[in-house]
Formats: sequence, C-alpha cells, structure tokens
Amino acid sequence: MKQCLLEVTKNERLTSDIYEMTLEGEAGENRAGQFANVSVPNKFLRRPISVADAGENFITLVYRVTGEGTGTDEMSKLSVGDTLDVLTGLGNGYDTSLAGCRPLLLGGGVGTPPIYCLAKSLVSAGISPTVALGFNRADDMFYLDKFKALGVELRVATLDGSYGDEGFVTDAAFGIDFSYYYACGPMPMLAAIRRAFGERGEMSFEERMGCGFGACVGCTWNTKSGARRVCRDGPVFKTGEIIWKA
Repeated sequence: MKQCLLEVTKNERLTSDIYEMTLEGEAGENRAGQFANVSVPNKFLRRPISVADAGENFITLVYRVTGEGTGTDEMSKLSVGDTLDVLTGLGNGYDTSLAGCRPLLLGGGVGTPPIYCLAKSLVSAGISPTVALGFNRADDMFYLDKFKALGVELRVATLDGSYGDEGFVTDAAFGIDFSYYYACGPMPMLAAIRRAFGERGEMSFEERMGCGFGACVGCTWNTKSGARRVCRDGPVFKTGEIIWKA
C-alpha cells in the first residue's frame, strides 16, 4: 500500500453514469485486480475503485456515479488540476502465472475496467486472451475500442439484445475453449460463471468497504480457509475457495 497525492489529468464521462479518471504522480505499483482507495472531498470514508490501467507515473480509475451527493458524484465534479489523496496498490490482484495459453476474461458493467487492465498485462506478456463482456444495453457499453486495440478476441452480450449476443456474459462466452478464467462483476454474474464454467478460475469480488486495508473487517467473506477480508485477502479469490451464500 502506498499513500500518495495525485493530480487529476482526466475526468470524463463514458456513459450516462460511468466516468474515467486519470491521476498522475508517484502512484506506486498497481497490478490488475488491485484497487485504489480515494479520499473524496467532503466525505469521511474513502471510495474503493478498481484499477483500469496503470503505469510508473499514472493510474486510471473507472467509476459509476451512484446518486446525487454521493462520493462518486463528488468525484465526477473534480477538474483537471485538482489533487486527491489516494491509497494505491491495495488488494492481491489476479495471479497471471495460472493463465495458461488460452485464458478467458469475463467482465460485467463496472467489472470491465480491471478486466481491461488484466488483458493489457497478459498481452504484454505474449498471451492473447479471449474477452467476454456483458452489459444491460448498448448505451451502457464502454472500453470496447480499448480491447479491440489490444488485438484480443472480443465477445459482447447485452441483456436487451441491442448489441452482440442477447443475454448474459455467459452467453457471450458459450463454447469457448479456455485454459483458465478470470472474472469481475456483480455477485449474480459471478455465481452464474461458476455454474457455467466450474471452479478453474479466479473472481474479483465487489463488496462495501470501510477502511479498505483490513483494519475494520467490515468486508469479510466466508471461504473454505475461514473468514477472509475482501479488501486485504481479496478482492481476487480462486473460485474454488469461496463458500457461496446461495
């Protein structure tokens, strides 16, 4: 974990409620699957945001504005040149050593950005994954151009059939031969992926957090190895470790 003061160099709307923010400065090392905890003006608790992209001197965060007056709403109002206190390098990230030669990456909604970060990392290592993304409708889609620029095979499903396959991300990924899978998205999506593709993979969990680094134990999840904190022991867990609530 690294605490740093970073400057906003980009804060743009991607869809009706999704924004992309780039912060520059000494952001430390940030791997795919890790997250940053952002101190938002006028809010007591930091906001945990997954890493969408990162380099030696920058970090890119993609976030959803969840309502008027919320922390993410305040984030969306920040301008280029503003500075933020950010904790970076949080969480354990994806284990890319298990990818094999044909990894499958599955993302849904705001679970898409960490999947992009992972895809970029794998491509740089000479591995070409297949990516399957799920959205409610075409108007909700983002980052498709970025995935295409990586040269990966991309499949997309929308719930209303307005783009790609009609249905869920599991429909977009149906029939793909893969060596290992990585997933990020809401809990119903993760549960469906487990049912469809088994436990030969890893999942990044979305959970409400207080401190973001393991002190408050407010984001505890039951696993076969006992209670684990999503912020410190996760957010990425091997699928077979999880004790599912339903």
